[in-house]
Amino acid sequence: MNIPDSDAVPPSDVSRREFLRSGAVGAGATVALYGIPLATAAAQIVMIAPRTPIDAWQTVGRLRHEPLFDFSWQAGAIHGPDDIALDPAKKKQEVLGFGGAFTDAATYMFNVLTPDARAELFHELFHPSEMGLSVGRSCIGSSDYSTKPYSYDDSPTPDPQLTRFSIAHDKQWILPMLREARKVNPELFLLSSPWSPPGWMKDNNSLMGGTIRRRYLAEYAQYMTKFVEAYAAEGVVVDAVTSQNEVDTDQDGRMPQCTWPQEIEVGFVGQHLGPAFVKAGLRTKIWLIDHNYNLWGRALASLQDDAVRRFADGVAWHGYLGTPGEMTRVHDAYPDKHAYWTEGGPDITSNNYLTDWGRWASDFAGILRNWSRCIIAWNLALDEKGNPNIGPFPCGGVVTIDSKTKAVTRSGQFWAFAHYSRHVRRGARVLESTGGHAGVAHVAFENPDESRVVVLTNRGASGATQRIVVEGRAVVLQLPADSITTLAWT
Repeated sequence: MNIPDSDAVPPSDVSRREFLRSGAVGAGATVALYGIPLATAAAQIVMIAPRTPIDAWQTVGRLRHEPLFDFSWQAGAIHGPDDIALDPAKKKQEVLGFGGAFTDAATYMFNVLTPDARAELFHELFHPSEMGLSVGRSCIGSSDYSTKPYSYDDSPTPDPQLTRFSIAHDKQWILPMLREARKVNPELFLLSSPWSPPGWMKDNNSLMGGTIRRRYLAEYAQYMTKFVEAYAAEGVVVDAVTSQNEVDTDQDGRMPQCTWPQEIEVGFVGQHLGPAFVKAGLRTKIWLIDHNYNLWGRALASLQDDAVRRFADGVAWHGYLGTPGEMTRVHDAYPDKHAYWTEGGPDITSNNYLTDWGRWASDFAGILRNWSRCIIAWNLALDEKGNPNIGPFPCGGVVTIDSKTKAVTRSGQFWAFAHYSRHVRRGARVLESTGGHAGVAHVAFENPDESRVVVLTNRGASGATQRIVVEGRAVVLQLPADSITTLAWT
């Protein structure tokens, strides 16, 4: 369901969706309803010899993923220099899905909702008929977005036999929320990432910062194996893990985190974690790096190791430094190793937290055009101040749950996701698309049922006329400033 934020409802008693679906949606109707020029209110189409109809949705101004009136293709199109050209014969990576992180903080916020309110929100977020979020991320122990620092073996002295290992903390709200989400969407794929080994495994004896002692790598592989097995015993299958969240920083000891030099990660994955998973009969995938694009050189060097190549399914990426094109460098060198985008979220202190959909939709296009199989946002939910948080960085959730009223507010990132996750199914293939006007980001897909989807984002301050050409047909759109438009057809 499309539930508008309270400050985003148009000045009308008529449902925006019903109004836009009606035959009365012409220039005069659009101006009357929104008080803005037609060119900035909805996409238009030149119709010549219509063929297959196209469905469309748009976010712009006070519209939130609203359906546009039906339109169709022009026939006999000739590809021009500024057109976006789709080539369905050139298929790229298979899409795993879209989603966000079930951190300790996010699941705590979900847990404060009444069962009925949470069921309604989970239906909206995860059900395949709604947002259809199908990829999640959890933390192996605490992250900066936790109610407190903790690991699964907080022993005051070294415990190499892991006799004190326990996931009891996660049974309070993390595991129940994961089970509830999987009940709504049984296809939810779960990645789990550690921010820090237990303190006794590290050179500073603390969860905060520091580096793991090499002599505990075997024990740490057993620790992660026990985590996967313990979650499975609770009915939550972990589909993939990363060896360490953000290998290249300890965040100056201000939060649970651990620096992992490259040689440690290579040895850990190839000699300890991979073999431990195999011995335990686990099918859980292993992803490397879990950090920024600018570590593409590290990814290339790590994958030179035979054992790492054997056990690593691919590389997890964050978008805080570097550019998405660096994922393509790694793909081109190791095309059998997949790319996954695993972290990035809005700033709750930003003035455009509710309206930065253009930034996120454009970023998503660049990520998907550079071989990533998924996009996982950071916290799915936080409160209005970005809490719970034991770290130094202010983030916002994909949604905000007010700590007092429990009202749910949807971020700009949420609405960017809507244009992808509602229409692009697991197993879709990214299609080759080239050209287009400067400032218009685009990415195209073919779903398993052979339906096709194009998402276009105009981040510019003015509208843009854009033509899309595919298989001798064309559609001409007026893309409003700061807008996202999704087209879908069969």
